[in-house]
Amino acid sequence: MDEKIKLEHGAGGEIMEDFLRDVVLKTLTLKSAGGIGLDALDDGATIPFGDKHIVFTIDGHTVKPLFFPGGDIGRLAVSGTVNDLAVMGAKPVALANSMIIGEGLDMEILKRVLKSMDETAREVPVPIVTGDTKVVEDKIEMFVITAGIGIAEHPVSDAGAKIGDVVLVSGTIGDHGIALMSHREGIAFETGLKSDVAPIWDVIKAVADAIGWEKVHAMKDPTRAGLSNALNEIASKSNVGILVREADIPIRPEVRAASEMLGISPYDVANEGKVVMVVARDYAEDALEAMRKTEKGKNAAIIGEVIEDYRGKVLLETGIGGKRFMEPPEGDPVPRIC
Repeated sequence: MDEKIKLEHGAGGEIMEDFLRDVVLKTLTLKSAGGIGLDALDDGATIPFGDKHIVFTIDGHTVKPLFFPGGDIGRLAVSGTVNDLAVMGAKPVALANSMIIGEGLDMEILKRVLKSMDETAREVPVPIVTGDTKVVEDKIEMFVITAGIGIAEHPVSDAGAKIGDVVLVSGTIGDHGIALMSHREGIAFETGLKSDVAPIWDVIKAVADAIGWEKVHAMKDPTRAGLSNALNEIASKSNVGILVREADIPIRPEVRAASEMLGISPYDVANEGKVVMVVARDYAEDALEAMRKTEKGKNAAIIGEVIEDYRGKVLLETGIGGKRFMEPPEGDPVPRIC
């Protein structure tokens, strides 16, 4: 009865999952509108609508600082919601934007954030059609909550991986979380380490156009708690094992170096412009080629496969040939980044 909410309850990983299942899901009783509902704990919900599905999602965004190498809270908010729709197989059609602003925030900062949101939405493209604004007497700068609606012909969940499938990732891992942490800690790189924050609907659509939605069995954007958490969610929900090869996971040298300096695994931190995709084995090379033809997927790689053993677990084959479990983190090791 004396337990208090902690940062870890909203940071992704095992603590957040336990919180959602033990508190949120046990308290809310109506969880579905006929399709994938809240109890699935997927990236969005589906609502059957004729021969298609409406996909609906909402996400709160908090990042410190508001502007960081490669992006800002506005680009983060639009990208995060678009990507949650995209990994459900939905073409984004409309966004809503709610802003909670701390009293005293410079008006020019607000304008910069709004301009960034507009530019990112045009990149998709998807219109921001409605919203809400609140100003609070607090020391916070700004929270941005975005909701999105999309249309899916063939919805994709994170629970559809099948034995024998192949696992792909659309690019380098750890860029967002390590870029922010490096920025906060004052670690500089000549190459200019930046966040990967971006909408990825074009990458996902390219794959679907190449191999068909029915060959895409599961998807996840590895945001809070990173690649390790995304893979573990797919393995657990699909009741399969996943084997990934460390040598095949794309990581920028500067991300690897900063991770070692900071004592953080790049597998455990947020990415904001990537997708983990599980596809039928016979179509894996075609999916990889389609990803690499897009600007945001040019560093895509096949990183592993779905196996029968170790159901609900993720195995990492290390660079020296050994194997260990890739455990999900308890929470995101870098707070206030998404």
